[in-house]
Amino acid sequence: MKNFFSIFFATLILGACEGFNPITDGEIVDIIGSEEPDMLVLGSKLDNPYSVANIKAAFKSIYPDADSDEYVKPTDMYVRFLPESDAQMKILSDLGVELVDHPVDYEIVKEGNYYHDPSVPDDQITWQYATVPIDFLFPDGIRAERLDLCVLQLESATKSGMTPDWEAVERESYRMTGNEYYLLSDTKASDKDVAPEGRITIEDPKFSGEPIGVKGVKVSCNSFVRFSSCFTDEDGYYKMDKTFSGKVRYRIVYKNKYGFAQGFNLILSPASYTSLGSHPASGVSLAVTSSSDRKLFTRCAVNNAAYDYYKQCRSADSAMQIPPSNLRIWQFQKLRKSCAVMLQQGAVVNSSKLADYLGSYMFILKLFLPDITLGLAECRTYSEIYALTVHELSHASHYMVVGNEYWDKYVDYIITSFISSGMVTYGTGSEENHGYCEVGEMWAYYMQSTLYNERYPSEKLYFGQNYWFHPQIFTILDEKCLDKYRIFGALDTDVIDRKVLKKRMLSMYPQYKTAINQAFSKYN
Repeated sequence: MKNFFSIFFATLILGACEGFNPITDGEIVDIIGSEEPDMLVLGSKLDNPYSVANIKAAFKSIYPDADSDEYVKPTDMYVRFLPESDAQMKILSDLGVELVDHPVDYEIVKEGNYYHDPSVPDDQITWQYATVPIDFLFPDGIRAERLDLCVLQLESATKSGMTPDWEAVERESYRMTGNEYYLLSDTKASDKDVAPEGRITIEDPKFSGEPIGVKGVKVSCNSFVRFSSCFTDEDGYYKMDKTFSGKVRYRIVYKNKYGFAQGFNLILSPASYTSLGSHPASGVSLAVTSSSDRKLFTRCAVNNAAYDYYKQCRSADSAMQIPPSNLRIWQFQKLRKSCAVMLQQGAVVNSSKLADYLGSYMFILKLFLPDITLGLAECRTYSEIYALTVHELSHASHYMVVGNEYWDKYVDYIITSFISSGMVTYGTGSEENHGYCEVGEMWAYYMQSTLYNERYPSEKLYFGQNYWFHPQIFTILDEKCLDKYRIFGALDTDVIDRKVLKKRMLSMYPQYKTAINQAFSKYN
């Protein structure tokens, strides 16, 4: 598996839209992982307090004269799945199944941000654990195992005039199974369960002196097999729709409410997560800063940049295409270059150059391909991460208009021109199919500058100004007559170089003929 990633990422970096730097052994270690430093470590198996047998025993302990069979009925199943592909993961997600990559009825010896079952080869998806309703219809073709029958929906049933105290039954089950440690000290008596809530924030000092919310990110929690999850609002606040009475394990899952996900740890994974550990059932809040764990900081910053970009594309006055709702972003801490390769959407996968280079490893391209890769080695601040992210997302919007055939030629040019020009980023602009790169990079660098300066107006930074494709042409037009939406409207499938682009803009906006001619003529 490591051989595949070494070859694959060498190819990916070669095709990076911001050029290529030789990939070092140290960078390969960072990309694919070294000694599994972030892997969760499991301890002893615990007795599940929500199993039917244990809830019945607890019920009998509190109500010895009542018939537990009449009151305690299984409501859910604790199960695990072994998906073979991204498509099978999507089937489970579409069915509303909340998956975690580790068993939840084990002691956690060391917190971590992923787990891979040692019985599963590392080039395959690991077991995924979940609880599902008792009447759940298991999808055909996905391996599944039923681990336990559970009682998760404790109801205040009334039989023979009695209304059981189900919170007391739950606490008694924790006690009888030896899991009393996981109950808060102030919930052992008659206190009511609480719905976890809190706030996740991040600092962006160039934008605001106050922390801002981590927007639309998923927060998940569980106590044994009892799960709940929700998305943060724009200010970073969240509140679960279920209540808990004990210590709860929390995690940030980098799957946004707009659909995009950040995936890739050591293993193949559609969405990464950051474990926040065990905290009271009332909730946990987190203030992320540039001094926080590096991956936590960059993932939250990328999340916010992408959230803002998607929101802008979804606004009523926007004419820009929204990037794919299932966009997958990978980020790498020691790489310096980024790329909107759009592999998951179908681009480049059929490229003969890529196939020749990867050879027998092509099969792995069916698993969790990235659409965008972000090389963050030179990004230390929120603003730098923001600039890089919106550049690549601008490519994704362009891709949504022009499609795979256009994109294959674009990426093919990046690879071949770099080699033929003697290692010059983007080539010299004279190679075959240079126009695909010309139009694409004009747009992405222009948008990077525009969105950056809209967020940080005092900065006045302009990106990519020294390249042969001159993105400042769009900046001039923006200042004189055409906003970003009108400019984007000219980027159709047949606009394959600057000459065609100019002709298209003149036909679409004849009232601005003079300004368009002047802007393009300035950089002939």
